[in-house]
This record gives sequence, C-alpha cells and structure tokens, in this order.
Amino acid sequence: MKLKKYLALAVSCAVLSACGGSSGNSAAQTGSAPANNNNATASAPAGKVLRVGTNAEFAPFESLTETKEVQGFDIDVMRAMGEAGGFQVEFSHKPWDSLFPSLANSDVDALIAAITITDERKATVNFTEPYYKITQVVMVPPSKTVNSIEDLKKMSKVGVVTGNTGDFAAQKIFGATSSQIARFDSAPVMIKEVENGGVDAGISDSAVVAYYIKNNNKTDFKMLEVPDFTVENYGIAVRKDDEATLRLLNDSLKKIRENGKYAEIEAKYFAK
Repeated sequence: MKLKKYLALAVSCAVLSACGGSSGNSAAQTGSAPANNNNATASAPAGKVLRVGTNAEFAPFESLTETKEVQGFDIDVMRAMGEAGGFQVEFSHKPWDSLFPSLANSDVDALIAAITITDERKATVNFTEPYYKITQVVMVPPSKTVNSIEDLKKMSKVGVVTGNTGDFAAQKIFGATSSQIARFDSAPVMIKEVENGGVDAGISDSAVVAYYIKNNNKTDFKMLEVPDFTVENYGIAVRKDDEATLRLLNDSLKKIRENGKYAEIEAKYFAK
C-alpha cells in the first residue's frame, strides 16, 4: 500500500533517514530485510509498553471509530501479538507523512499501517517477517470500462493515494509527473472521488477496495486485477538499531500464527 508526493518524500526521507509509504514525504520509507538474528525465543521485559504508530485511514487495516479509537485488522493483529509476546501496545494515529520520521526520532517504537515492504524502505528501517500479502487493483465505476492497462492509459484521471504503492504503480503506467494521476491524502477520499466521478478510476490495495465495495453497497463497481501489478507484502517497521524489538515482534507474530489467533483475526475481516 501505503507509499503518499514522491519527490517530496524522497527529500524528506533522505533528511530523516526514514519515510512513510502513503504520502509525499514517504516515498523513501525503507527498512532492512526481515530478520531474526537467532533462534532464541524473544520475551518482553515485565510491563513493557510498545509505542506503535499507525495511520488510521486505510480500512479494513486501520481506521478510527466515532470516538477516535483505532481499529482494524492491523490493530487486532498487533494487540494479539502483544498478548502472545507479553507486552502492552500503545497506539498513536498520525498523518502518513509523519510515520517514518516519528520512528526515526524515537517517538514510536514500531509502525504498523499496511506498509509494503520495499527495497527502498529496507534501506533505512528493518521490517518484520511479512504478515499480509496484497496486490494493487483498479477500482472502476459502472460508467467506465477497463480491461487492461491500455484501457487505463486512455482515461483522463486516475486516482491514487499520495505515496502509496498505487501511486508508484500509476507512475510506472503514466509517468511520475503525468497530469493523468490525481493524488489524494487518504484512501477514503480517493475512493469517494471514484464514486462521485471526480476521477475515472482509482488504484489501491485489493483488500481495501474489496472491503469498500462489500460494505458500501457498491456492487456495481468493479475491481480489476492487473497482471502488471506485482504481489506485495506488508511488514511492521522498526528502527535498524532496534534488534530486540524486531526479534520480539517476529517471535510474537510466529506465535499467533501457530496458536490460530492470526487466522481468527483474518477471518473476521476478510472472510467472503
């Protein structure tokens, strides 16, 4: 997903050594390859609180309730990991562009926000083992027809979330500075523009688009899988020098996969 104003992102990330994946200053959000440096079981010190940053604008992975509490698949997964690993989780909802800088500045200890693991991001942060697989899709309203990349290229405006993976996919199709790309600050805003006809189509993560169509009675909208879009993996980001947190998170993720809790959460959000 989430990559959000590519040129600005590159500058910001270079300065802060980290950047998010859904906003302009997030294009350079990077992290090192998933790692687990030893086979020992990691355990959290008694009373450990892990401060976790997120951008709650990407349902069903993370969103805000009416009372401004974070919720979603990522949130439930992290809480389950806390229970399995013996640590408490303290979430903070932040703008996408501020996520990776907040990690670099030690304002938070980890990031979970449907962040795609990329080589660029792996240059400045470490990622846990992947916890969810995704691909980009094209969301098409009933008034439009898209059966291929060539059809997409003929459209006047295609919406993306700034700095998200969909943004980079669009850049590969149209060019980084193409006027055919319409960038928005969040997935809900971009999807609403597709719904209202402000753009001809939108590119975003498959689970996000499917969730929106399913839960908003938009059965006349289509979700097109494009072979040109590669499969991606989401990971939890930590600072490169924080090997202890990386081991703790990887171990906790493994535990919830083995005890069935991960499958239970996945079924809650993605069962058809």
